[in-house]
Amino acid sequence: MEKFQTKKSLGQHFLNSAVVPGWLCDAGDITPGDLVVEVGPGTGALTRELLARGAKVVALEADRRAITVLEQELATEIASDQLQIIHTDARELDLKTLGLHDHSFKVVSNIPYYLTGQLFRTFLAGPTQPSLLVFLVQKEVAKRAATGIHKGEKESLLSLSVQAFGEPKYIRDVSRGHFNPPPKVDSAIVAIGNISREKFKTASPEEFFAVLHLGFGAKRKQLLGNLTKSYERGKLVEIFNELGIREDIRAEDVDLNQWFQLTEALKTNPG
Repeated sequence: MEKFQTKKSLGQHFLNSAVVPGWLCDAGDITPGDLVVEVGPGTGALTRELLARGAKVVALEADRRAITVLEQELATEIASDQLQIIHTDARELDLKTLGLHDHSFKVVSNIPYYLTGQLFRTFLAGPTQPSLLVFLVQKEVAKRAATGIHKGEKESLLSLSVQAFGEPKYIRDVSRGHFNPPPKVDSAIVAIGNISREKFKTASPEEFFAVLHLGFGAKRKQLLGNLTKSYERGKLVEIFNELGIREDIRAEDVDLNQWFQLTEALKTNPG
């Protein structure tokens, strides 16, 4: 239930549903003793479900008004150290300052739409990774994050970025009526499991994403043409032929393994 006027600047759409927090916790496989980071708890609909399932929750909230509500209504859980509320912008927080270590925690959150890309990067590409990440995001974003060429779909910059670190799964739709105020579009739950840096054994994330962003620079252009902005065309043709990549292919038709192969080849054959 909304306790104060929402701020458009913070992208606030609070859950007013009794079922969606349960769906999120199910997607996160929340069990007693789990350590869970929640970004943007708002008035605490998801927070209460996480606590009810026995999780220890670290809630990151940028709105002081929301913190006041949570401190009043969840005082017992705060006193018992089951709930910790931190007034911060999640984009600026170093998770290690919270005493969190790689894969020692889960992230389950209903996040503002406008922060989706940045929060994916914070938790997947950052120095401290969760073991599992569950986000309630805009439906179209969830679909892009969780689909790819292996399912007969076109890849996207987001899908490849997510797959580089984990295994995404589209859990379910969440209609706009489950929020107050209701957003203009429907949402969906996406879960990312098996999060690691295992794929970055030969190329660094910086090298991989530099090639990826260059390749998607002009979506309607062929991959080869996009890459010629930084690499010599003749060398690119040689590399494409060695890797079995068509010269007329577009970035959205290249799978994740080929992107890593391409990054490694370009690393050893700079333009």
